[in-house]
Amino acid sequence: MSLLRVVPALPVERIVVGVEFYCTRLGFTVVASDDGFAKLVREGAEVHLWAAFDDDWRARSDFVSMPICSGAESFLAGTASCRIETDGLDELYREMAAAQVLHPGDAGVGPTDTEWGTREFAVVDLAGNLLTFFSPVVDGA
Repeated sequence: MSLLRVVPALPVERIVVGVEFYCTRLGFTVVASDDGFAKLVREGAEVHLWAAFDDDWRARSDFVSMPICSGAESFLAGTASCRIETDGLDELYREMAAAQVLHPGDAGVGPTDTEWGTREFAVVDLAGNLLTFFSPVVDGA
């Protein structure tokens, strides 16, 4: 038995809006989509979006002890993150900078080296989900 891959599923308030953003700004292509779910791909990366649209929590009298009932509460949109490995980090950074989707904390200097052995930069989708693109740092590079 082996685990074969991980596919992030990110909560968004509206699938149509999320799909439009991922396609036009992040370069993904839609494989499947309906009102509650979308499957998107770009090269070897796959991302799923799911609708966090339930606003019933706003009227609940006991929200504190049980904030999540349906699992699709609207406040969940934008609370996820994922990391996507790439072999063209600098080129992708320029593309994402031109699309104006870089994380608000980006200093505009390009991908940064981390102490855990990667070069990376972050993007935020319309819902607020964080996507970090990275490449492993090769010794001597």
